Amino acid sequence: MLPLQILIDGFAISSLYALGAIGFTLIFGVSGVLNLAHGGVMLIAAMLGWALAGEGGLGTYIGTPLGVLCGMVAAFVTYFMVVRPIQRSTAIPREEKEIFVLTGTLLWGIMIQQGMAYLFSDNPITMRPLIPGVASVAGVRVPYNEIMIAVVCWIVIGLLWLFVNRTKAGKALLAASMNPRGLTLLGFELSRIYLLAWTLYGVLAGIAGVLLASFLGVSTNNTGQLTASAFSIVVLGGLGSVSGSLMAAYVVGYLETVTAYLIAPTLRPLPALLLLVLVVYVRPQGFLGRR
Repeated sequence: MLPLQILIDGFAISSLYALGAIGFTLIFGVSGVLNLAHGGVMLIAAMLGWALAGEGGLGTYIGTPLGVLCGMVAAFVTYFMVVRPIQRSTAIPREEKEIFVLTGTLLWGIMIQQGMAYLFSDNPITMRPLIPGVASVAGVRVPYNEIMIAVVCWIVIGLLWLFVNRTKAGKALLAASMNPRGLTLLGFELSRIYLLAWTLYGVLAGIAGVLLASFLGVSTNNTGQLTASAFSIVVLGGLGSVSGSLMAAYVVGYLETVTAYLIAPTLRPLPALLLLVLVVYVRPQGFLGRR
């Protein structure tokens, strides 16, 4: 029964990773930003959603969407207070702005981690499941909440695909990732496109954060691990490739699940990082990347 348990649990955690990594990929593809505060954004959504649902007395069904909203606000703060000032600064040479953005988002992520630890301590928290109860799948007990998480992740991913490929705003977003200068010549304002990308990112990271809190639980100590997992997935899949990120999310998710079950839970991030090193040497552009 253990292989089936790994298969089911791995699918759920991989779906969560895919949801978070797609937002990470979207930001890089559209605006060229590798947001190293990604784990902090997810942490804010998870912990504030948990606090509002429990200590705030609002209940899980109200606390969860409010947690997503908090994640979106955290994404806006990251963009308007950290990323955009660096990008628009005239004091920083243009060729050095990327490293300044990396450093700025990294420091902002550490600040979020320390702030959340101050407010809520570094003890792990778990949000009450949205759907209670347990199902039996071929003799393996699977919480209904775990099944719901995988379904919700893929519904959100599907809605994002429809938005990008079937709406004018979504197509402009896709065009910005391919040729931002050409999009500007067509009369589109890039600042609005970037704001849309960060809005979508905040929603995706927020949903991933609150769902993670109700599945595995989170603590402030997970901030770096969440960012590292997303970064590994994006690099493995190919920078800017959504399809590659989906593929890599399942590779990383199953590697971590197998490691947690067969070796030790504390070592679960190690195989993915080793795979990342191997891929960087053998195929630097990732699974489906072009650059």
